[in-house]
Amino acid sequence: MKRVILIIWCFCGAVITMCCKPEQKDIAIQKDVVVQKSIVDQKKPNILIIFPDQLRRYSAGFWSKEPYKNLVVGKPDPVITPNIDMLAKNGVVFTQAVSNYPLCSPYRGMLLSGLYPEQNGIWNNCKVGRDHSLKDDISTIPDLFLKAGYNTAYFGKCHWLKPEPVFDENGNYKGTTESPGGHYVNKYDTYIPPGKKRHGIEYFYESIKDSHFNPHVYSNDPNTIEGKQDGELYLPKIFSPKNESKVIIDYLRNDRGQRDKNKPFCMIWSMNPPHNPWNDDNTDMETLHKHYDTDKFPEIDETLLVRKNADKEVGYYARHYFANVTSSDYYIGLVLDELKKSGELDNTIVIFSSDHGEMLGSHGREGKNAIELESSAIPFIVHWPKGLKSGIKDVLFSVPDVLPTVMGLAGISNQIPKKVEGTDFSSLLTDKENSTVKKPKAVLLMLGNSRGVLTDRYSLCLRENKKQWDKKEATKVAEAFIYDNLEDPYQLNKIDIKDKPKLAGELLVELSKLLKKTNDPWFQEKRYKNIIPY
Repeated sequence: MKRVILIIWCFCGAVITMCCKPEQKDIAIQKDVVVQKSIVDQKKPNILIIFPDQLRRYSAGFWSKEPYKNLVVGKPDPVITPNIDMLAKNGVVFTQAVSNYPLCSPYRGMLLSGLYPEQNGIWNNCKVGRDHSLKDDISTIPDLFLKAGYNTAYFGKCHWLKPEPVFDENGNYKGTTESPGGHYVNKYDTYIPPGKKRHGIEYFYESIKDSHFNPHVYSNDPNTIEGKQDGELYLPKIFSPKNESKVIIDYLRNDRGQRDKNKPFCMIWSMNPPHNPWNDDNTDMETLHKHYDTDKFPEIDETLLVRKNADKEVGYYARHYFANVTSSDYYIGLVLDELKKSGELDNTIVIFSSDHGEMLGSHGREGKNAIELESSAIPFIVHWPKGLKSGIKDVLFSVPDVLPTVMGLAGISNQIPKKVEGTDFSSLLTDKENSTVKKPKAVLLMLGNSRGVLTDRYSLCLRENKKQWDKKEATKVAEAFIYDNLEDPYQLNKIDIKDKPKLAGELLVELSKLLKKTNDPWFQEKRYKNIIPY
């Protein structure tokens, strides 16, 4: 009688060889199916963190729909984002996520490390002439997930390292200031070389420069940069989200063995749009003409700039901003579609957020780096169909909370470093009955010349008598005010703290606690102790 030899891979990695009669073959195959199903059931979730640069909280279509529209502070923007909307509908939407320091580099320092600026090393945008840089000796999201058995990958804008003149005149990394080195590749951002400064990132694809159709790319995968080596400049001349999405999809398909297919992956995608510049040369004009051209919106008026505090002349670039939001959404959709095709989407924790908002003419300003909600309020969505029920969370959520929360969701909370300052909110997301995590009363707000807090209702700000980046020391608080974000959703009226002494006292106590908790220089120096009750 013939015998059939079956070799079955078990979850533990051992090989079982079975000799069985033909009538036993089906039974063995059924057992194999059970084993394979067990492997799938026990597989750790993948991680995908996506954050477009400078995307304000309400620049997404779902905020205009139930049940979200009644939770908007003010009015949502008239922007089309079907893929972000899908993540919201099937995920958990945070209504009070905030960029504690609404600026590119400080945000990235907090996101990656779970630490506030004094501990992670970044108090300002990394730029030529400044010393701000992410510390080499701290653990980051890629470091920790690599240690936990994940493939790690990073795509897009980094902006956490101090620029150094260690490139040749063609932008190739030389690692020395001596000739042919001695040149910078960019004023604000720079290439992250292999080693500690790359913080556990295995697969690396970096895009530098605020030029959306001319990203300056470096990668450790020669196949994506026309055979160039790690550190050699590549200029694809392609809209950066389109270019990055193509490389990400290629990484997910793994046809060239870019990652270990037996491990889950932890990926971070930092897109540059809708960050400025906002002009025809840096905008997906096909998307602008389709959705935001003059046939749809004849003027830059209240139909485009819907917030009552918006200056229409300052916000002249609204069409370009929204077009790049919608275009970024499209390329995000391509990546999500690939995850769905491969069967990985349901078991991938997709975090969608942004590093800060965009003023878009509000308060007569453009850009970010302001305490007002247009700048500090950010989107935050967690999409994980296998592990979370869709819903809404009103918890005040800070940037350093991302690291411990995503580690908690992935089941590795026991590996969160003790020095991490963020809070693990994973038990709130999973609705565990025994959750002991407390919702914060307030979160810290920081600028180069200001400190403040945001609560469920109020914003408090103490602003010094200097400009944000003055090297001279401030000598006093130039203004101390409160916004009532319930009665005054567009923050049109500053309330002097002297006019609301009881309320101001309560908010100042919260500010004092947070400054102490985060080891802020204001606390270290007991700055303005005549106002802040340290």
